[in-house]
Amino acid sequence: MANAAELIADRLYRAGVRKAFGIPGGEVLTLIKALDEKGIEFITTKHENAAGFMAEGVYHATGAPAVVVATVGPGVANAINFITNAEQDRVPVIYLTGRVDAKDAVTYTHQVFDHAALLKPITKSSLEVTDGAVEEIIDKAVAIAMDEPPGPVHVDLPITVAVTQQPERKVKSRAPVFKGIASGAELEQAKKWLYEARRPLVIAGVEVLYQQAEDDVANFCSQLKIPLITSYKAKGILAENHLMSLGGAGLSPKANKLLIPFVEKSDVIILVGYDPIEMRSDWRNVWPEDCKVIEFSAQPNTHYMHQSDVSFICDVGGSLQRLNDDLQNNKEYWVDADIEQTRKALDLAFQPEPDWGPAKLISIAREILPENTVASVDTGAHRILLSQMWSCFNPRTLIQSTGLCTMGCALPLAIGYKMMKPDVPVVAFTGDAGLEMVLGDLATCRDSEHPIIIIVFVDTSLALIELKQRGMGYENVAVDSVGNTDFVKIAEGFDIDASWIDEAESFKTALQAALVNSKSTLLACRIGRKSYDGKI
Repeated sequence: MANAAELIADRLYRAGVRKAFGIPGGEVLTLIKALDEKGIEFITTKHENAAGFMAEGVYHATGAPAVVVATVGPGVANAINFITNAEQDRVPVIYLTGRVDAKDAVTYTHQVFDHAALLKPITKSSLEVTDGAVEEIIDKAVAIAMDEPPGPVHVDLPITVAVTQQPERKVKSRAPVFKGIASGAELEQAKKWLYEARRPLVIAGVEVLYQQAEDDVANFCSQLKIPLITSYKAKGILAENHLMSLGGAGLSPKANKLLIPFVEKSDVIILVGYDPIEMRSDWRNVWPEDCKVIEFSAQPNTHYMHQSDVSFICDVGGSLQRLNDDLQNNKEYWVDADIEQTRKALDLAFQPEPDWGPAKLISIAREILPENTVASVDTGAHRILLSQMWSCFNPRTLIQSTGLCTMGCALPLAIGYKMMKPDVPVVAFTGDAGLEMVLGDLATCRDSEHPIIIIVFVDTSLALIELKQRGMGYENVAVDSVGNTDFVKIAEGFDIDASWIDEAESFKTALQAALVNSKSTLLACRIGRKSYDGKI
């Protein structure tokens, strides 16, 4: 016989889980023991929010659901930002929380609050492990988390239930669920629109990734010579050096000034797994009224950021293939060369500084780091610039918080990913204020023994907010009290190699050394105030 915690560990292992993240507490000790004995390594982090983003990094590397463990009270509350991020960014998470038994909670109030009430609005489901139905509950949690759209599921585990021996039962896991392929008169109409089109355009988003339709989109665009714009999370679906790639979009006003006019010239737009949660308000109903819009989506449109002429809730990759069934591959689109012109205009708009600055930093890093490098980036002006400039040659090679836009996520995302893919170069691009939020998890980085490169944009300000303040004609308030930290001394205190960088040649040398270093490397790059003016 096995107790409930052991059964949970077993079912998670069967689902592909090999690591769990969190901070131990008395209410989850039985669960942590069971995970360890099953072969699921428990990684102790310095904050539950960072634990969540490390778990997300593992998900991007393996495809298995992310697992986060939190003890009662502050442990549960600390991960709220990550859970909200997972809901918005479509990350499948099993959030396991220890709970005081209901009979004790009647009179024992220390650290006790209603976990489910807090978490229900930001999770796909909140479940409680029940004696006698443990396998069904954890299997249900995994299924709900992985079902489209993926997202977080909360599982509350009472202390007594965790240690209770469960009867031997044979519980069969649910079979995978497959979406159908678009068909019918509406699809025939869509084919006709595409056949008659002169300037078709594909816009793809994060749903392409979790439906594993990357190759379908890449083949469609390259074979038919139809240009592609992606959201930031979908960058690399088509290698961004491909002539049909117009890169990522979503947050940069500078890029929008070039891409939105291109969209407005299109006569047929094909939306493939496109979730506009990543996009600024500029992208609301961005195409003209007479443009025909064909949408292949994993879920119905409830956001109302745009509308389409025909919408299929379907297997997006297979449906895109079906759209191309009868189309002549020799048909020429965009004969007026707008694609090439737009690509050149984007390149010119995001040129690096002649000597040093954030764009120069990104340009050098992209030149030196291998094509298969996985980069993470947290929120700020640096993210907008990097998301436009950082060329991706494969999907899931730029990971970030796009729906919620969370500061401080770059370091833990990189740590988690590197744990599962130790042979892949991994770099975390972080702002100075973002890094200050997660300095403690430099210890987790050290203890993982999987070296990453940490590049810090040091401008000693909340640059994006400062830009907004100036744009509104306000004086700087509350934006200049960050980034004065000696990041090099702190990193060295965590046994991480570190150096200050002030110019291009030193950065090149340090980055090349970091690539072959057996320890993690932190490069604190001073870029100066107002470095992003006119660049994003």
